Amino acid sequence: MSIQQIRLFGDPVLRTRADEVVDFDKELRTLVADLTDTMCHAPGAGLAAPQIGVSLRVFTWHVDGELGHLVNPVLALSDEEQDGPEGCLSFPGLRYDVKRAHGVVATGQDMHGEPITVEGSLMLARAIQHETDHLDGILFIDRLDAEQRRAAMRLIRQAEWAGGPVPTVKASPHATFGQAL
Repeated sequence: MSIQQIRLFGDPVLRTRADEVVDFDKELRTLVADLTDTMCHAPGAGLAAPQIGVSLRVFTWHVDGELGHLVNPVLALSDEEQDGPEGCLSFPGLRYDVKRAHGVVATGQDMHGEPITVEGSLMLARAIQHETDHLDGILFIDRLDAEQRRAAMRLIRQAEWAGGPVPTVKASPHATFGQAL
């Protein structure tokens, strides 16, 4: 278990759909521990495996004092929506209001391969949706409207952490733009 370097916007791993986990072994348990340690150290409300350079469908969360993790998540979103501030450890210092489903029921496995279901609303729902987006190569700035996205890109170009060329921002590939119907 150790604290890993968090990949920043521009790293191609953040734009790649992560692979399903098929081996529930010691390596996966170490990954979950590394994600948890790194997230808590940052600190953050969630962290997905691609954010530490591992292209697997795993994320952790730390919301309202509850630590958890989910492997191979599948989400069912509520019809009710929420709009609220969101940031990302891969975008240090950037925060924007993002529309998300108010509630979520997430199914998947734990690090031992056992089936689990996580139900949450408000902040936990936001964290689960945000981290699942990471597993699909979608970043929270992809969910901003065009004006907000332009402002975010200006701030990213000026940020101390911004390194190489700024990649193209893509829109959500889902017909509902990530929103519940």
